[in-house]
Amino acid sequence: MLSILTGTAANRRTAIASGVGLAVILVVAFLAAGAVGPAIVVAVINASIRNMVPIAFGALSGIFSERSGIVNIGIEGMMLMAAYVGFMINVALSVPGVSPILQTEPVRLGLSILGGVLAGGILGLFHALLSIRYRVDQIISGTVINMLALGLTGYFYLPGATTLGRLPPVVVNPFSADSGILFWLGEILFKKGIITYLMFALVIASTIGLFRTVWGLRTRAVGEHPRAADTLGINVHRLQYRNLFFSGCLAGLGGVFLTLEAVGTFERGMTNGRGFIALAVMIFGKWHPLGAAAGALLFGFATALQGQLQFFNINVPHQFVGMLPYLLTVIVLAGFVGRARPPAHVGKPYEIE
Repeated sequence: MLSILTGTAANRRTAIASGVGLAVILVVAFLAAGAVGPAIVVAVINASIRNMVPIAFGALSGIFSERSGIVNIGIEGMMLMAAYVGFMINVALSVPGVSPILQTEPVRLGLSILGGVLAGGILGLFHALLSIRYRVDQIISGTVINMLALGLTGYFYLPGATTLGRLPPVVVNPFSADSGILFWLGEILFKKGIITYLMFALVIASTIGLFRTVWGLRTRAVGEHPRAADTLGINVHRLQYRNLFFSGCLAGLGGVFLTLEAVGTFERGMTNGRGFIALAVMIFGKWHPLGAAAGALLFGFATALQGQLQFFNINVPHQFVGMLPYLLTVIVLAGFVGRARPPAHVGKPYEIE
């Protein structure tokens, strides 16, 4: 199964390293359970998964883009715009007078998710248009998207807007009657929303797609040597447009997760740098979905500690606690940027002769 998911020896090493990292977290959690009690440990793990989801989606978005040869620092803006659009569709469908069919939970939330994801996808296409058609510097293009999203969502922000509710957990804990380890395991595995489970499914699907399909081979070829791919009959620009749309949609899923599953409301700048952390996670994972997912869980764990350190009798100023995820970002970038090799042609516009 491992070889099916990863393919090459380098990819297998990435998957093994990811598995070892997850095992270490589980061992630490097991030991901590004996010291502070299972309830706190389960709370930290659930918070880690909750914080992991938007970062993992952002990292997958970056992988789709950079494996296609285009730098995407506009992930933050794509997530923010998707979060806003998804929330506002939910608000619009929650007001009195709207058709009862549209206000039913599956339809209302389904349309909200779809709208937010499409908003992210449209910004992805906009980034592709600037980068491919007009050959705008890709860093500048991504910065434009970030500033555009921040400005538009801030200007049209509606404080106090309410909805009929957010996404509920898909299933409840089937071990609620149990008082032992099965109950705590159920609290971790179940009681999650559909977008959380979708994230795990997309990590696996993206790994198989990139390393075991024709599309994945063509994508990696374009990111490494687009001229060679072009001579073999691959339409480089069409593939880049398509992948940038998918990249935006993935970032959009990270955004709608925040407003439709995790929080249930929208605030100005609520992505709070998650798009940039996702880029660090992408580098940490060496542009591999499994490695990026493990990195996202690590960052989610660091963020979760902010709200749980008091249970460990560690009294430090809250400013230092809030620095943890960003300090970890600096450490990851300092430790892995020199070792991780990006796709050879990333950031360089390709002109078809």
